[in-house]
Amino acid sequence: MGEDLIDQFSPSAHCLLGISIGYFVQDFLDMICHQKLQKCWELLFHHSVVIVCFGFAFLVRRFVGFAMVALLVEINSVFLHLRTILRMAGLVNTASFRLASLINLGTYLVFRILILAWMSRWLALNRENVPAVPYAMGTVGMAIMLPINIVLFYRLLRSDFLPSHKK
Repeated sequence: MGEDLIDQFSPSAHCLLGISIGYFVQDFLDMICHQKLQKCWELLFHHSVVIVCFGFAFLVRRFVGFAMVALLVEINSVFLHLRTILRMAGLVNTASFRLASLINLGTYLVFRILILAWMSRWLALNRENVPAVPYAMGTVGMAIMLPINIVLFYRLLRSDFLPSHKK
């Protein structure tokens, strides 16, 4: 699948893609029900793009490899959630939180920013192999995801590491 991100198919990867779509739908609905729109609109937009793109790959049984690369982004979610749990536990001023924040920023750069940049590059280099509709979806998806993730990275950096914004 690593050699052919378009047509190579794996039933287990397809299953993982379906489970991931379910997760994003559930998280989307949870945010709508339990958070204020002005605090989560970027994530709702992010989830909408992911659901549409993953849903397309799931239904047509193509681009599953590309979707698997996109799921590498979620490795960082482990550290984002750990950071949130430590905040909720009131452990912001601890070495554990500081370490989690550092690991979070590092994995954010590698598994979000760099992976999304690589995916954008892959789309550009493989333009002739990707039909118009999936190419448009991928290009628009990357054009949305990269800026959102850069803004969210800045917010994390500002929140955890810039002294003038610490509470």
